[in-house]
Amino acid sequence: MIGLGTLINTGAIIAGGLLARLVGPRLQERHQNTLTVACGVSTLFVGVAGAMEGMLKLENGSIVSQRGMLVVICLTLGALIGEIINLEDAFERFGAWLKIKTGNAGDQGFVHAFVTASLTVCIGAMAIVGSIQDGIHGDYSILAVKSILDLIIILVMASSLGKGAAFSALPVFVLEGGMTLLARVIQPLMTDLALSYLSMIGSILIFCVGLNLVWGKKVRVANLLPAIVLAVIAAAVGL
Repeated sequence: MIGLGTLINTGAIIAGGLLARLVGPRLQERHQNTLTVACGVSTLFVGVAGAMEGMLKLENGSIVSQRGMLVVICLTLGALIGEIINLEDAFERFGAWLKIKTGNAGDQGFVHAFVTASLTVCIGAMAIVGSIQDGIHGDYSILAVKSILDLIIILVMASSLGKGAAFSALPVFVLEGGMTLLARVIQPLMTDLALSYLSMIGSILIFCVGLNLVWGKKVRVANLLPAIVLAVIAAAVGL
């Protein structure tokens, strides 16, 4: 069944949120703070590992760096485009609307939890590759693996940041569902080089999410999202 991967991933995020409702009330504030930092540190290392995989290579027995200029170009131009469009504010406005519509108007941390969790589970090559495979071959295996990871991530985030994290199921459903439907259109663009670039830039953005979790909001990560599109374009033109 085409689209089953999206449904599994969405359901896993909702399940993580529901489990957090059982765990969260049992946690004191210090527990929640420590969980937030632990989640942030984990996110930092996941981001670093993914970025280094794309930026380092073994050459003549030595580790050398590569693609540094690509990272600079994608992030700076992406940030400029994102600030002009103001994606961060759009995310936050949608989160605020969702907070009211879901009866959580009194939850002060709802929007932060929603935006942080959404960026964490939506950014990455697994979502794109998994959706394409699901849309073309009906193979949801990658999204099934991602679902397990997302369940754990949302369980921790919803326990520490608040119930808004569980509503990241909505952008995941829209993003992965849309890419599944458009899989045959997207597939020619998703070359090995494009996926490598996308994974590298996406990992850097995930690192930025970790920064915000550990040290408070320092980076407007949503406004960096155009960098991912620029990475795919860079691969298409052979940079």
